[in-house]
Formats: sequence, C-alpha cells, structure tokens
Amino acid sequence: MVNPTEDRSVTDSGVASPSLSPTAENPRRDAVRTYLARYAIGLPRSTKRLLMVAADLLVFPLALYTAMALRRGELFFASQYIGVLLGTAICGVLLLSLTGLYRSVTRFVGVRVVCRIAFAVTLGTLLLALVDSSASTWHVRYSSLTVFWAFAVLFIAGSRAAVQYLCLSALNGGGRKRIAIYGAGEAGARLSRFLIGGPDFDVVAFVDDRVALHGRQINGITVHPPVDLQTLVITRKIDRVLIAMPSVSRRRRREVLEDLEPLGVHVQSLPDLSDIISGKARIDELREVDAADLLGRDPVPPDPELFEHCIRGKSVLITGAGGSIGSELCRQIIRIGPQRLVLCERSELALYTLERELREILQNEQVTPELVPLLGNAGNRGLMAEILSAYSVQTVYHAAAYKHVPIVEHNVLSGLHNNVISTWNAAQAAMEAGVETFVLISTDKAVNPTNVMGASKRLAELVLQGMQERSVKTRFCMVRFGNVLGSSGSVVPLFREQIRGGGPVTVTHPQVVRYFMTIPEAAQLVIQAGSMATGGDVFVLDMGQPVRIDDLARRMVNLMGLTVRDANHPDGDIEITYTGLRSAEKLFEELLIGNNVGGTQHPMIMRALEKRLSWLEMRGILDRLSAAIENFDCKQAVALLREAVPEYQPTESLRDHVWASKASKAGAPTAADSKVTSLRAHRAHLEAVPSTGRQRPRPVEGLSPLPP
Repeated sequence: MVNPTEDRSVTDSGVASPSLSPTAENPRRDAVRTYLARYAIGLPRSTKRLLMVAADLLVFPLALYTAMALRRGELFFASQYIGVLLGTAICGVLLLSLTGLYRSVTRFVGVRVVCRIAFAVTLGTLLLALVDSSASTWHVRYSSLTVFWAFAVLFIAGSRAAVQYLCLSALNGGGRKRIAIYGAGEAGARLSRFLIGGPDFDVVAFVDDRVALHGRQINGITVHPPVDLQTLVITRKIDRVLIAMPSVSRRRRREVLEDLEPLGVHVQSLPDLSDIISGKARIDELREVDAADLLGRDPVPPDPELFEHCIRGKSVLITGAGGSIGSELCRQIIRIGPQRLVLCERSELALYTLERELREILQNEQVTPELVPLLGNAGNRGLMAEILSAYSVQTVYHAAAYKHVPIVEHNVLSGLHNNVISTWNAAQAAMEAGVETFVLISTDKAVNPTNVMGASKRLAELVLQGMQERSVKTRFCMVRFGNVLGSSGSVVPLFREQIRGGGPVTVTHPQVVRYFMTIPEAAQLVIQAGSMATGGDVFVLDMGQPVRIDDLARRMVNLMGLTVRDANHPDGDIEITYTGLRSAEKLFEELLIGNNVGGTQHPMIMRALEKRLSWLEMRGILDRLSAAIENFDCKQAVALLREAVPEYQPTESLRDHVWASKASKAGAPTAADSKVTSLRAHRAHLEAVPSTGRQRPRPVEGLSPLPP
C-alpha cells in the first residue's frame, strides 16, 4: 500500500515516483549499487566517453576472434591475424563515432541507438570483407564475417543495455512501480514499449478478456485473464494497474473499475480514443481515472441533424464564452462550420486563453469560420444590441451567469442582477435584433430551489417564457443541466487534490446525491436544444440515476491505491470528513417541476411542460426587482424572488455579506419588519399589473423603457 505522505518526486506525466532510496530487502547491497551507479553517472562526460571507446576497442577484436575460432572449431594464435584484429578495432570505433553513438546517453538507449550500432557494424564488416579479399595472408571466411557481425552487434548493444539496466535498477533501489496493463491490444502494446526500461515502471503482466491472448506474450510480457488479477497483485507485488482500453464503452470501463476497486491498487488510464485522434492527448499519456467512468453511464450521443441546424453557415454568439460550458460550446461549434463565431466574455484572461486555443483549432483542422473575440458584459443591453447588429447574429447561446451556490447566497443582489436582469437585457437585445434562436443555460437547482442561485435561474427561465409571448421571430428556450463534471467548482478535481495531499476528503453530507453529466454532453445538449425549440421550451437530459457523493469520494480514494480511514479501518490512508450542508444547499436535486413532461426528436432529451407567468406579470416583477437592486434593498429583492418563484423555500434567513454588515451596525430588522415588507411587496405587485386599471410602475432610472 502506498503511503500518501511518502517522499516522492513527480514525473512529467504527473505520476508520483518513489524517491531514490535503498530498498528494505537487502539494504547494504542496494546501498552499494546505488552508490556505484551515482558515482558512474557523476563522472565527467569525457571520462565516460573514453570508457565506452576502450570497451568497444576490446569488443571488435574479441568478436572477430570468436567468430574465427568457431569456424575453426578450436582456439588458435597466429601472428598474421594481429593486424586485422587491430585494424578491425580502430575502424569499428571510428565508424561508431561517425554515427554519433558516443554522443548518446547510455541510460536512455533505445531502438534508434541499436540501429546506429547495426549500421556501423555492417559498414565495418563490408570493409573487412573488401580488405580481406585483396590480402593473401588473412583468409577470413565469409561465414566468419557473418558470425562476427552478429557478435559485434550483440556485444556493443548488449553492453549498453546492461549499463542502462544496472543504473536504472540501482538508482530506483528496486523500487520501480510494478504495474499490470489492463488491455493487451494495440494501445496496451504501445504503452508497454514506452514504459519498458524506463525509470518509473516495471511492467510485469498484461490482463485481457480475450481468451485467444491468454498465455501469449507481448513485448516479452505474459497475458493473463482478469480472474488472475487478484493473485497477480499478491504474488507479483503489483501496486498499479494501467487501463489501456481507449476505445471501449464507458459502461465497460465502469465494470473494469468495479473489479479493480477492492484490490487496493492505484488505477490509471489512457485518454479516450477521441482525445487521441483529435490530438488533445497522446496514447502514452497516463491520467487518473476519469470521473465520468465512475458514473457508469455511456455519454448520450448527439443527433447529427439536430447538431448542425442552428450553427452551420450561421453567425453564432456565445456569452460567457470563457467559462467551462461556454468554452466547450466554442470548441464544438467551431468544428461544425458556422460562418462566424462571436465570443463575448468579460474576463480578459479567459478570453485571451480561449482565443489562442480556438486559433490553434482553426489552423490544425483547416476550418474557416470568422472568429471574433469581444471583451464586454452580456448584461449591457446597448453593447449587446450593437454586437448583434454588427455581426448579424442568428443564434445566441447565453452561458454568462453566476453558478456557485454559497457565493451567490452571500452576494444576493449581484447574483440576481447577473442571472436575471442581465439575461433579460441580453434577451431583449436579441429580440429587437431579430435573432432566430436564443438558448439559456439553466440548472437543475432551478427546480424547487432552496437558494438564491437556483431561484434566480428559475426566474430567468420565466423571463424568457414571458418574452416568448411578445416575440415574433426569436425562439427562446432553456436547457437544465445537472452537475457538470470537470467544470469550475466541481467536486471531482477537489477530491483528487485532497487525496493527493493526504486528505481529508471533505463531503458535505453522507446522503447528498447529485445528477452528473460531462462537459461535452452539456455542450451537445445546448446545441441540440436550439434546433428542437418551438418557443418557451425547457429541455432536460435523461442522466440516469443520481450519484451519492460519498460513494464517489470513496471510489476515488480506492482507485488511487489508498484506503479510507474510518472507525472500522483506523489504519486507512485517507479520512473522509462531513462538513455539513453548505448555505442553502439541498440533499438532492430534481430535474422537473411536477411530472408533466414530453418527448422530443432525441430519445434522451425531454421537454418539461411547466407553469409560466404572463409577460405583464413578469414585467412588473422585473421593474420592481431592478429598483430593489438599484436601491440595494436585499430584503425586497428576495421577497420579489419568492413572489415570482413560489417554489423557492429558503432554508435560512438572508445571508448577504454587505446587507448583514449594514444590519449589524444599524440594528437587525425584526420578524415583524419582514412581514410588513412582504405585504408591501404584494400590494406593490397588485398595483403594477396594468389589467387592474392602476398605474404601471415607473421605469428605473438609467434603464431604457421597454414596450409592454
């Protein structure tokens, strides 16, 4: 078992390797070997080159003499062969020098070095045959020359391989990670060739399901059936398994991981085949187990026809383009073939990073969309109107939003402005510009929300549904996500970082469950939703069964070769601590409000049929919400949020940092004050609805008036 606090060095692949220290099996012998290896490596380069030349000067005449002795069938001594032996030695060393062999680092001898040796020895053998044919005293037989060639290559290449092995084994103190490769196909074979002879890993076994391969050898390594893996872990002291199956389904990989989890070995995998083909990863690049593999659900494949409908040949705008979802949308959309891709992002660094990546895609894949990076806030209605008009935008994907539940809970007005008012401004600008499709990225936290973030996203959905009543050309639709694996703030990178640091792994509650989807799935859902929208639609993805976060954390600990420390296992490596649900966090999330749901053209995408507010009601709420934000009235803003989203049931009192600080200085408001505020808000709402005959609320100063 690996101790997470053990002194380690990290290789370029991100894999921890043991520090250079003697093993415990024979400390004195290993200490001597390590000392000699370090001494030899520390010699001046010129000294090591002279030692190699001296060795080769002995190898060439020895190989020739051995070949001739075998041909004669006896040892011999004849003075006439002294010249040919010396000449062969000098000529051979000169040829090796011309091939650059003495500039090579012996510890990293590979196939190319062996080819250089064979080439030099071949030239030497031909030269020896030519000279011998013109000399009357040597009479070296051609059969002897053939044996000489084989011995010379074997001795020279073998000497370097021996030095390489001794140095690497001594420097690693016999502590190279002993690994098994799960998957004996092309990927596994290439991986073994890359690892064999390296300083970090000792490949001791292949494991594969195919019966035809059992008992056979690949690169000198025996292939075993999966049922032998537990025995191999014990008898061969395997402490790491590398999964080399980049093309199998995620469900199959989940089955493999379930078999490996009880073994207590560190499990890593090769990248997905799609990443290898696209150039995002190399076949020899090892990664920690993808969290998507732990979920056991194959990704939902996109419908190619739906995928292109709103993009190919069109001008597309993405707001929040530098975020996790926005950037993945850009990567997928740019490959589909839009006429123009407009990136709207207010983070300069995120925009710079994304543009560089997309420029590389344009260059490598020879696609020709116009790429327009724009620095700006999507909530600025005037700016959005200018952008939409200047670039004749036809499709908008609105990914700009605040999404972290605790942060929005402590910054209520900023969260409401960005998630609701900015969405309203962007949608209004899109409608006035005649945009064809406007897709809002929402969240499952919008269903029966207990926090401001979820309620604000639900209100944003209602805003677009209300605006659909007034829209002639623009189709508005919404897409609800579950938790997106690998996005900023996701639990998986946090857990992995905590495990590498020795723990503890922090889980909010042992019973908390979440729906999960991958970033590519999320982007594909958004793209396809725009193609299926009829106006005011809410789309959700069938994400299978929700996952218990505590189970996910435990699987990650086990698959990194460690054990969970708890009351039953006090000697475990990593402790899991429960911190309690965060502010306004729920134990479980839902995807639908009620059970009214319809199908779509895609079998795994559903259309939610839920209650809406009319635009007249919605406009009154938005005007009053804008006024509350302008006046920094948190309490009124939350009251309006509860009025518009009656399912919103906050679990705690108002937690806004600034509001709380002001209240502590001025005296906290009483429960009676809250009730009066709520009654006033309700009365103001009734007065704001034009159908009652009462006066409409005045527009907020600084906002341009909108048509009813």
